[in-house]
Amino acid sequence: MNSTFLSCSLGAFFLIAFFTSATIVQAQAPVPPTPIEFMVGHERLDFQLVFKRNFTPQSKFSVLAIAVFSENYGTKKKLGDSIVIPFQVNYALGNSGLSLAAGAEANSSAGFGTTLGLTHSKATKEILAISVLSYQLSNDQNLKFFGLYEYKPVLTEKWSLYSRLQLTYNQGMAQGFHNRSFLYLRAGLKKGPLGFGLGANFDAYGPNKTARDNYGLFTRWEF
Repeated sequence: MNSTFLSCSLGAFFLIAFFTSATIVQAQAPVPPTPIEFMVGHERLDFQLVFKRNFTPQSKFSVLAIAVFSENYGTKKKLGDSIVIPFQVNYALGNSGLSLAAGAEANSSAGFGTTLGLTHSKATKEILAISVLSYQLSNDQNLKFFGLYEYKPVLTEKWSLYSRLQLTYNQGMAQGFHNRSFLYLRAGLKKGPLGFGLGANFDAYGPNKTARDNYGLFTRWEF
């Protein structure tokens, strides 16, 4: 992975998240949690952060930013090293959960570009569902679907099950071939802000969908 690209992308993401949070979080109560997750797998370390905020409790505008980062243990293994950082502003269309979206994405496989799209989200105590269909305004003309779906049924007063299915598929429309996709699965337990359990990541790169799988243990904390 290009270290300059990685450093700049992560730095930009955290700066945007920090200043956005500082600007809009004062007007919102309660504040949605910001989960940070690490998975220690047999091939690499995986990291993810999800940041979601409404500008105000009644505002139609919200922000969604996600950072997904993977780094192989072997320094000679480059395929599998990746970073994907989409950042978007959503405008809600009524109370249906559907929103118009505009933003940008830094992607170590598909490049950087501005995006337009549609987002649908639903959140309850037990369910979180986010679906994003976006089009990247770049030479590659990437069409992308992203989905994040969590199910957290209560077991006892303190403990809940935690499960997640997360996927993306990025198709380069200009060249007519696949450039990046993944399927991430999680199953474990949750107590308050802490979650932990088993994880499996299935990543695919390039026109031939070269696979790089990773299996291990994950832990997450909701700040």
